[in-house]
Amino acid sequence: MAGTPNIVVDAVRAADHDRYLSALYAPADKRDAMLALYAFNAEIAGARDRIREPLPGEVRLQWWRDVIMAGGQADTGHPVADALRATISAHRLPKTAFENMLEARIFDLYDDPMPSRTDLEGYCGETAAALIQLVAMVLDPVEAPRSAELAGRAGCAQAITGLLLLLPLHRRRGQCYVPADILAAAGSSPEEFVKGDGGPGAERAVAAMIALAREHLNAFEKGTPALPVSLRPAFLPLALTRAYLDKMETAGRSPLGRTATLSTLRRHWLLLRHAMRGWAPFLT
Repeated sequence: MAGTPNIVVDAVRAADHDRYLSALYAPADKRDAMLALYAFNAEIAGARDRIREPLPGEVRLQWWRDVIMAGGQADTGHPVADALRATISAHRLPKTAFENMLEARIFDLYDDPMPSRTDLEGYCGETAAALIQLVAMVLDPVEAPRSAELAGRAGCAQAITGLLLLLPLHRRRGQCYVPADILAAAGSSPEEFVKGDGGPGAERAVAAMIALAREHLNAFEKGTPALPVSLRPAFLPLALTRAYLDKMETAGRSPLGRTATLSTLRRHWLLLRHAMRGWAPFLT
């Protein structure tokens, strides 16, 4: 990764270690671009962590939008932004995908409830799934368009799992990414879910979210025989998703109060096996 500024590599390693590890399995000449995309994603996904009020967060997201749309060769003074613009230019990545991603991230800045499952899947599509598809375009622009449906399923599985891992943090903030229709079916509400123990319907709502993540993960894995080896690194973070979901369903480890973790050895092993062999059933 000699061509990537250390600050970009360090940003991904610190904020998104699973994607950082996945990038190590990509061809050497693709890693810089992958890390630039992952660093950008970490920047905008963590916007809420760096602000106290939504408006400064919206200003920051608008700054990213302006930087991306402006293009050009002049340095911005921001290593991640410069690396991202170079990646967009070199790989002819669609700027509309970044616009949509930034628009979706505005939701993170507020405490508005997620209205429905459809809205949640749309959010996942514009964020995690779009990131997978952009990385796929870097890896193999010829094959990438054929993987769009798989990217959609993979992004939903990964993003929903990620939201479950962040449940304790989101609940402390008063944020609720669990869709209102799922909460209603579980006998809860967004207001009740973020308070105290979440109420009697909280565990049922969590179980429904885990089931939704598994639904998308199963659909993704069913389609992986058609996934070209050249695109595998873009989907490699999915190697950990089933293990995280299994951990959440372990007795006494509800994601409402604690974050599921995987050992370093387990993560490395899953990534290595999937990088080498793909998503054969015996690897899960």
